[in-house]
Amino acid sequence: MEPLIDPFARPISYLRVSVTDRCDFRCTYCMAEHMQFLPKKDLLTLEELDRMCSTFIGLGVEKLRITGGEPLVRRDILTFFRAMSRHLETGALKELTLTTNGSQLARFAGDLAAAGVRRVNVSLDTLDEDKFAAITRWGRLPQVLEGIHAATAAGLKVKINAVALKGFNEEELFRLVDWCGGEGHELTFIEVMPMGEMGEELRLDQYWPLKDLRARLAERFTLVDLAERSGGPARYVRLAETGQKIGFITPLTHNFCESCNRVRLTCTGELYMCLGQEDMADLRAPLRASAEDALLEQAIRAAIARKPKGHDFDYSRQRVAGQMTRHMSHTGG
Repeated sequence: MEPLIDPFARPISYLRVSVTDRCDFRCTYCMAEHMQFLPKKDLLTLEELDRMCSTFIGLGVEKLRITGGEPLVRRDILTFFRAMSRHLETGALKELTLTTNGSQLARFAGDLAAAGVRRVNVSLDTLDEDKFAAITRWGRLPQVLEGIHAATAAGLKVKINAVALKGFNEEELFRLVDWCGGEGHELTFIEVMPMGEMGEELRLDQYWPLKDLRARLAERFTLVDLAERSGGPARYVRLAETGQKIGFITPLTHNFCESCNRVRLTCTGELYMCLGQEDMADLRAPLRASAEDALLEQAIRAAIARKPKGHDFDYSRQRVAGQMTRHMSHTGG
């Protein structure tokens, strides 16, 4: 089949799939404390997720990242990971991975490794137990650290994703860097994105531009820019003194859209061609309309033909332009 190419000649080879909007945390920058989650009947079944992802893989998607909510809280989710492993065995799928809050990793790390997962991204913004409880509302840091240890013991490579939050984890910058270096984990910092109805005042108060964070790092380390790309939006530097690789994801201070190769599928079958735009395509209807995949493939190609050049997140002029009303957990992290 012809590969998926968007209107700006970018091949679409990366699919991020939310398997649930539910989570066992309530991170303050991600969702409201008392979320109204989707009825379970609205979610794609695991079998439908299999068929949907398999269709994308048949159209050239080579990297599949499973997200949520928290993906590991979905019942029987390992069934889905095991089903996707057949595409790894054929070589059609190059990488199967997930983004997690780490709370369930102690239970699932070994089984994930057996299903072909080789690395995981763990969201971790602080190493202070009290602050962790405050930012996640329901989370416990020791449980997450136990999960990270279990992942490493199972042979999974761990990358830590830390959202840069002004006034919250600024003073932990070097602690996070030193801890990741000592544990052998990669570390990527992410600018807080305007997703969800959190209020502009909160967003502006939280926003810590990564150019400022990078300048702080440069006070202690020699930063060497790296040309390498991971297939994602991160830009990397190496700390000359330690050899550590640090990533920066900057949707606000540097629009990374020129090389975007991904789309996002929600747990209800909505395909978002851009994280920072509201346009989406309903793929659940064509999936359920026919047992054959022709209608689904046609709908996927039509959606990719609408993929925009980029998003419009902007914190300039002390307002949140381009703010998305949907929560991050809806689209998938």
